[in-house]
Amino acid sequence: LDPETFQYAVKDFEFVFMDFYASWCSHCRDLAPTWETLAKVMDSAALSIVNDSVEQEERHKWTIEDYEHAKMVEKPVLIAKVDCVDHQQFCNLNQIRAYPTLRLFIDGKHNDDYRGHRTVVEMADWLHLKEVQHNTDLEASETATSVAAEAARHRMSLYGQEKEWVDDVQKRQAEHGRSQRSGSNWRDDEHPGCQIAGTLMLDRVPGNFHIMARSNHHDLVPHMTNVSHIVHELTFGESVRQRTALSKEKGRLPQEVQDKFAPMNGNVYVTEGLHEAYHHHLKVITTDLRKATKKDNFKAYQIIQSSQLSFYRNDVVPEAKFIYDLSPIAVSYSTKGRHWYDYVTSLMAIIGGTFTVVGMMESGINAAMSKRRQYRR
Repeated sequence: LDPETFQYAVKDFEFVFMDFYASWCSHCRDLAPTWETLAKVMDSAALSIVNDSVEQEERHKWTIEDYEHAKMVEKPVLIAKVDCVDHQQFCNLNQIRAYPTLRLFIDGKHNDDYRGHRTVVEMADWLHLKEVQHNTDLEASETATSVAAEAARHRMSLYGQEKEWVDDVQKRQAEHGRSQRSGSNWRDDEHPGCQIAGTLMLDRVPGNFHIMARSNHHDLVPHMTNVSHIVHELTFGESVRQRTALSKEKGRLPQEVQDKFAPMNGNVYVTEGLHEAYHHHLKVITTDLRKATKKDNFKAYQIIQSSQLSFYRNDVVPEAKFIYDLSPIAVSYSTKGRHWYDYVTSLMAIIGGTFTVVGMMESGINAAMSKRRQYRR
């Protein structure tokens, strides 16, 4: 299909199941034979509903199981596809972010995207489920089978302007009996993004790790990929033990030192343009926290962090990158305690030193005064 024929399709068919694909996409090429088989078996099943005497073709690529599951879908479904390479603007208007995107339109409106296994059986079952949900919304008084069969027979017997007029009437009747439903507007609570938590085992050498959008079943559209992110917690070392140890060191370590153990926590990095992502450069400094006893010693890691916005080529998917490097310099903080008798000894030393100084001063003064008296005589 193209943008013009797509309008005809959603006008003439109540159910349109679309494959938005790209010719360069490997997943799209893998899906192509299955999609063609689905289109043929759905057409054959729809004909069998209209006329019970219509039998399966002798030569076909689907199995009996495929056909039986397809027959469960009682309303005609148009299986179509559009090449997003040739019609990029049309795909952008439909917010296509990955290939292939399998999207169902009901009454010309986006209903849902298929995310299950790409087999004929499972896609046919999914279409049947959507049909049942749609029929429930319509609250049809007649059975779905009789309505679908009659609609299909009537559709196949009409042509030209009369067919368009009947389709328009049927659409208005369906809209009259349909309860109002919310549209497909963007809601933040429906798009929470990915939440990543875990631990990486790193060698004591410079390196990097990166976060990028990837799918085992889709090829992502680079210009539609946004890797804005929030860093809730990022530390080096044993995070729980480090957090506990640092909480005990409050008041002993300077505040600017404590802030450097997790400087990225709570930071938000938003990219508003296309083909860009933040890269974070981390200088990791080994920090020894030494106590009075060796068993209480602890090793933590300070981070000197700088972030910059990097730009990508149009055909490269952006990624959030974290580049770390170990500093050759280590920092040591030690805490030593003193016993009470150390204070007494120090006090006595001060007193003794004072008496010694006073005695020396007194001896010097006496010697000076004695010489002065002898001079006068």
